Formats: sequence, structure tokens, C-alpha cells
Amino acid sequence: MSEKAVFEVIDVIDLLFKGVEKNFEIELWDGTKVPADTSPEFTLKINYPCALWHALVSPTDLSMGEAYLYNLIDIEGNIYEIFPLGEKIKENFKNPLLAAKLGTKLLKLRRYNDQCKKAIAHKREARLKGKKHSIERDREAISYHYDVSNEFYKLFLDKNLVYSCAYFPTGQEDLDTAQELKLDYICRKLQLKPGEKLLDIGCGWGALVIHAAKNYDVEALGITLSKNQYDYAREWIKKEGLEGKARVEYMDYREVEAPPGGFDKLVSVGMFEHVGEEMLHKYFEKAWNLLKPGGIFLNHGIACRWKDCGFHENSFTNKYVFPDGELLAISTTLRHAEEVGFEVRDVESLREHYARTLKFWVDRLEKNHEKALQYVDEVTYRIWRLFMSGSSYGFDTGRHNLYQTILVKPDKGKSGMPWSRNYLYKDTKF
Repeated sequence: MSEKAVFEVIDVIDLLFKGVEKNFEIELWDGTKVPADTSPEFTLKINYPCALWHALVSPTDLSMGEAYLYNLIDIEGNIYEIFPLGEKIKENFKNPLLAAKLGTKLLKLRRYNDQCKKAIAHKREARLKGKKHSIERDREAISYHYDVSNEFYKLFLDKNLVYSCAYFPTGQEDLDTAQELKLDYICRKLQLKPGEKLLDIGCGWGALVIHAAKNYDVEALGITLSKNQYDYAREWIKKEGLEGKARVEYMDYREVEAPPGGFDKLVSVGMFEHVGEEMLHKYFEKAWNLLKPGGIFLNHGIACRWKDCGFHENSFTNKYVFPDGELLAISTTLRHAEEVGFEVRDVESLREHYARTLKFWVDRLEKNHEKALQYVDEVTYRIWRLFMSGSSYGFDTGRHNLYQTILVKPDKGKSGMPWSRNYLYKDTKF
């Protein structure tokens, strides 16, 4: 590549990061380096002269994310620091004068774009068919994310493959401990009693179903739309000798039929993000109809700040991570639950817990980079590395939250709830 291309890219870099104290160094495709202003947290590698054109000609999380996925750029070191940098870049583009100057300089890099087109020719984004949030399309969306490889997930999840926010009572627990504590915390919140019928909506690889059946002597049914999870959970239940107490079915929540008298307890952990606002009333209505009077429904899901909410079709997350997924404000969720008839008894934020959980996952994934490539390709590895670190940043900054909500279906006005919350923190089985 010509020396002219190097000068043109450095010219863009100088303007792009004007007024920014760089805590990172930049390395170009030919080995040219732009030093950090302070001790570097990471190295931003620009592998093609066209990389900045592709990422920044219309700077969005999608364009910048794709530049990383397809190795137009690379991030070596502390990936968390890339997200505040991305926000600063977007902020710079809001300055009309600066944006115009950047646009002119970026335009010069367009002549090299054939290289980037070749590198990004075969995009891996989700392409779903059918009506949005139909059972068939939701099944396809779930499979896109969860049926990657069980062995891949084992590289960064805890020993029980719990793919949701862990619970750190002191903030010092390791991941395995925190996930086991989360499972038991949920069971306590549900006030599970021997012989009760529990439905786990979106049961993952079966950890909660097995924990509840083994430790609380309930009849637990889990449902999932992931074939990999379904097969794994069934085998795990068999190994535990719990066939008479626990089972998993491959089905959508809309396909579940209530047992005689209804389920005593319902739980949904990390599935709610896939429902979508347009289906929210039907989701809670179905839960209401499945639950017996006096029953408890624990809904555990990620939420957005009200001003940041909404479905973004061309977002990085929708294209590469959770197609058709949608984060909602907790106020929206509670309104729909109450409209159906549920009584809201408790809402707990575990925002910091999810930020910490994700950091464990990213750390484990990065340490197992080479092993991961035995089960998935580099693009898939980068999708997970980017979305999990970005999600952790979102929880750290308050853009995202995680709520566990206790909903009750009153029985002639009676909730059946304890007078205090002490039961959550005692070593007591119901």
C-alpha cells in the first residue's frame, strides 16, 4: 500500500481524535504507529486504509461493529475502553464544522474501498423470514443465537451453563458460586414448596429446572426454542435421575397448556428480551392463564432507560446478536403486567450484578480464544466478545438495567405473600 494512504489515514486520525487524550495506541497495516498520550489500555489496529471509511462514513454501532467483526480493525487489550471512545467519536460528528472536515478527509479513503468490500463480502447477519414474532420466526431467531455450539458456551459460562445475570451478595463471589446463589435466590423468591408445579419459560440448558427439582422437590417443566439446549437439558436430567421430577420440552410459551388447576409458580429468566413490545400483553396474558390463583410469577429481564428504548432494526444487536430482540422500560413492562391483572409485589434491580457477570464471561472467552476457534469461526468469536463487553459497559453506565419482578395472581384479593422479605435471606426451605 502506498505511503500516501498512510498519510491520509493519519490525517483522519489526527482530526478524529482532536482534543481526546488517547489512552490507546494505533497501529496501521504497515506497522506505522501513532503513540498513546498516556499509558495505553489497548491497541487499535487499522488493517486497511479503507477501514475508517467503512466504520465512520456514517458512524453507527453497526458500521463500527462490522469493521471489527470482519477484521478491518482489531482491538488488542482492554476492549471495554473502546466504548467510551466510540461515544466520543459520535459526539465529534455532531459538530457540523468538524463533521464536514472529517467527511472530506474520509472521502479520500474511499478509493481504497475495494479491499474492505472483499473483506466484508459475506456478511453473517441474521436474515429471518416470516412475520415478526410468529412462533416460527421466533424459533429461527432463538436458534440463530443459542444453537451456535454447546462447547463454545462452556468456554465462558459457569459449570451449570447459566446464561443470565448471576447474583453476587458480597461482590466477591466467583462465577460458579454466584450462579448457584442466583438459582437459589430465584427459588426463594418463588417460595417453592414440595409438590408444586413450576414452569420455567426459556429454561436454557436446564440449570434452574434441575436445581428446583433437586433442592425444592417440585415438579419442574422447562421450555426452550433451542434444539441444542433441549437435547442437553434432557440428557442432564437423565444423568441426575430426575425424570420423574423434571422435564424439558421444545416449544414456545404460546404452545404451553396448563395442568389441571394451573401451575403454582412461573419463572422467566433471560427470555423476556425476546418477547417484543407488540407481544407483551399476550405474554402476560398467557402467563396469567397458566398460573393458578395465588400463584407467583418471577419475571427476570434486561430493561433500557426509557429515553433509549425502542426497536432498532439496523442496530448491531439486531443484526448480529439477538434478532428481533427488544429491550423495554420497566415502566412499560409493569403497565402491561398490571393491565392483565397481575399485582406487582417486588421489583429488584441487579444492574451491577449483570455488569460483573458479563466481565467474567468476557474474561473467560478471551482466555479461551484459541479453543473457541475449534467450535466457531473468528467472526462468531468477535460477535460475542463485542456484544458482551458492550453490554457490560451499558450496565456500568446505567444505559441498561436488570430487574427481577415478583408478580402475583391474587386469589380473591389475597396475595399469600409473607409480611416481610426476611425469607429471602434466611437459610430456610419452604
